[in-house]
Amino acid sequence: MRRPCDGASGGGMNAAPRPHDAERYHPEAAGKGDAAAATVLPPAGLTATEVALRRERDGRNALPGPPHPNPALLLLAQLTHFFAVLLWVAAGLALAGGMPTLAIAIAVVVILNGVFSFAQEYRADRATQRLRDLLPMRARVRRDGRTTVVDSADLVVDDVVVLEAGDRVCADARVSAAARFEVDESMFTGESRPVAVDTGRQILAGTYVVAGQGEAVVTATGGRTRLAGLAAVTEHASRPPSPLSRQLNRVVRVIALLAVGVGAVAFPLFAVLGMDWRNSFLFAVGVTVALVPTGLLPTVTLSLARAAQRMARADALVRRLEAVETLGAATFVCTDKTGTLTRNEMQVVEVWTPHGTVTVSGTGYEPTGRLAGTPEAMNAAAALADSAARCSPDVHAAQRSGRWVPVGDPMEVALHVLAARAGCPPAPVPRRRIPFDPHTRRAVVEDADGLHVTGAPEAVFALCSTGDGSEPEFTSARARVAQLTARGLRVIAVASAPGSAAPRMLGVVALEDPPRADVADAIAACRRAGIRLAMVTGDHPGTAVAVAAEVGLCTERRIVVEGKDLPEDDDELGTLLDADGVVVARVTPEDKLRIAQVLQRRGHIVAMTGDGVNDGPALRTADIGVAMGASGTDVAREAADLILLDDHFGTIVSAIELGRATTANIRRFLTYHLTDNVAELAPFALWAASGGTIPLGFTVLQVLALDIGTDMLPALALGAEPPNPRTMSRPARLRRLMDGRLLRRVFLALGPAEAVTGMLVFLAVLYAGGWVPGDTADESVVAAASGSLFAAVVFGQLTNAFACRSETRGVWVTGWRGNPLLLGALAAELALLAAFLWLPPLPGLLGGSPPTALGWAGAAAAIPAIVAADTAYKALVRPGRGTASPSSWRRRCPGRRW
Repeated sequence: MRRPCDGASGGGMNAAPRPHDAERYHPEAAGKGDAAAATVLPPAGLTATEVALRRERDGRNALPGPPHPNPALLLLAQLTHFFAVLLWVAAGLALAGGMPTLAIAIAVVVILNGVFSFAQEYRADRATQRLRDLLPMRARVRRDGRTTVVDSADLVVDDVVVLEAGDRVCADARVSAAARFEVDESMFTGESRPVAVDTGRQILAGTYVVAGQGEAVVTATGGRTRLAGLAAVTEHASRPPSPLSRQLNRVVRVIALLAVGVGAVAFPLFAVLGMDWRNSFLFAVGVTVALVPTGLLPTVTLSLARAAQRMARADALVRRLEAVETLGAATFVCTDKTGTLTRNEMQVVEVWTPHGTVTVSGTGYEPTGRLAGTPEAMNAAAALADSAARCSPDVHAAQRSGRWVPVGDPMEVALHVLAARAGCPPAPVPRRRIPFDPHTRRAVVEDADGLHVTGAPEAVFALCSTGDGSEPEFTSARARVAQLTARGLRVIAVASAPGSAAPRMLGVVALEDPPRADVADAIAACRRAGIRLAMVTGDHPGTAVAVAAEVGLCTERRIVVEGKDLPEDDDELGTLLDADGVVVARVTPEDKLRIAQVLQRRGHIVAMTGDGVNDGPALRTADIGVAMGASGTDVAREAADLILLDDHFGTIVSAIELGRATTANIRRFLTYHLTDNVAELAPFALWAASGGTIPLGFTVLQVLALDIGTDMLPALALGAEPPNPRTMSRPARLRRLMDGRLLRRVFLALGPAEAVTGMLVFLAVLYAGGWVPGDTADESVVAAASGSLFAAVVFGQLTNAFACRSETRGVWVTGWRGNPLLLGALAAELALLAAFLWLPPLPGLLGGSPPTALGWAGAAAAIPAIVAADTAYKALVRPGRGTASPSSWRRRCPGRRW
């Protein structure tokens, strides 16, 4: 719920910017034909019995679900994408070339891979939908004379809905009361400017309240709303590919086109050089099949979906799968204070009035408590509490599961609890309510007893003062505000104007919102990870810097600046923010947007938190928009990439860690796949280079068996690697999925080691079987040598899986701990190896036979060969190699939204 006073809070940024003159806050101005400040006469709402009858008649307020995707069409898409088409062409050519067995095998592989990809895509899509269901929309309704919060699906026709800035309209409704009420109807009209809405106007489900407050009576729910009609038209629209998908497509298309190009050039070249056309054709098909990365895309999708599910379990809801990767690249976090660094559990601890100070005690939001002070101060505090509670009539504390919880904004509820502890009667019905404005920083309510004002101390004092603000009571008040904010307390001021008199300052309220217990550790983790921080809040500078210092966000320099004092020059602002630990207080929504843009121009990957309706532009502009799921507005959540279900800063750090781990996992199984491709290509290259005098070590079927059979499960297991303990102990690195570091590791170390070992084993078994170069080798000898080569590649990949677990540490360091899936996958790989070598009719079909003793010994040599190559490469590569400055990320990847 929106805050009518910010006293020093980020909540002050949540209403639409609309400047007002101070005169409009006086009683005589409030009643002069202000159509937007209509009379508020809330009805009691429906009774529980009436709600039940309407729900039984109309059903739940939910849009008809999108049609389930046709499984047959999804499967067909997996069988006809770019890579599948290449293999279908290869199968067709094999059939035309008189090799029906090869053609059938390729077709079977395409179908098996398609079924697997279909299953992963379908599961990932369903998982994403389930994650979104973790954050149902809520609505505030008035029933049985009380305002309560319900699931939006429980709304019924004739419900009275209470709406404020930042809320999403959950059903078609007719406005019954409005106070400067403005709605964003762009999704229906295309008009980006908010529309002022008066009493009697219809508002539609799916629109957003961007300013003011209002009430509306529901006229249509669920499938009867205008939104349902719009959804029916757009439900079949296709989703554009994500940046990550486009990058992956580029990677695999380059590899696949390279494979096709090599095959297309080699076939006529070898024919001209005198090689049999059938052998030339076999080489072309073999190279194409060996290099096409058939299992890469489903593996990536599964890895991202698994990461999103992990984040959801950590209370971070990812709205788009590709945001997982972007999170791992974050270099700057702009965080709010209230609820993110603090617990958002507000409690009034002190009331200062010109007549003295009153201390307040009590437990949480429980209405019972004690006020202590002189009788004169107690009376003044009670008058202040009564006036403050009148500014937010639609909130209260409720007892649930044995504890008192806020229904509405925690700060507003804390003021109501103060009024209850002071013995104030229930607030009367307001006549008019001028909602909080982020520029004037005040909110005003008028009722039968006069005018009531709450807001930032400096804003309320300016309204009440009749001179230059140097009157003794204001001097004392400012001194007390400085003392309270220095203690990290949140401070708001309260004033009232009985009848037509000028507003009179009643005093200030100090609220305690203690920092979260583990937020200091999360901030320290950010700094170890090379992530810079800034607090960007609407709070009072004193309160903000006190909290920042307590949680360790401030550095020793303690740079604090108010939004109005930010440098006008973007370069100066960027230099200021780069100092790390800067506190920017009293910011407006425009300030937040500018901060995000300036940091991006300096090359940072920016994560920006927000909870209000006007935080939307900053959240959309930031590389990662982070919205509050518990206390934020629907507008902020819709604009964000990541939603914190617990509003906790530590959850952002956990999400960044998982994002980095996911990017590392994609690189792990990409390294794993490409190493295998090098080993598979080597027999064809040696055979072609010898002009066919050296027997072909692999058949195309064996290549397919390696790609789809033995390699798939370990690759999936690598995609499930948990975050490394060192993930957040170093700065983020430039991580293109396929960069020079990865290619050097594959083509200069792992790939050659596996390929050379396999070919040496193959040649050794041939020589031991009596083969002489230039002679035709015995088929049984070639089969045994081929089986030995097959086993050597499998053993090499077994070791490679462990090597790929880290880019810097040796195989003996990473071991197998932490990823039980990998052990299971490797056991399955060995079982498939045994089946391909011994289980009839697979050996005869694939073209290999069980290795000889020499063959097994040579195959086992692939294990130390991979270990040695991996160790030597990691020793030669400097630990910091590959690190890139933030500015180089955007320069080297222009046009990409990270």
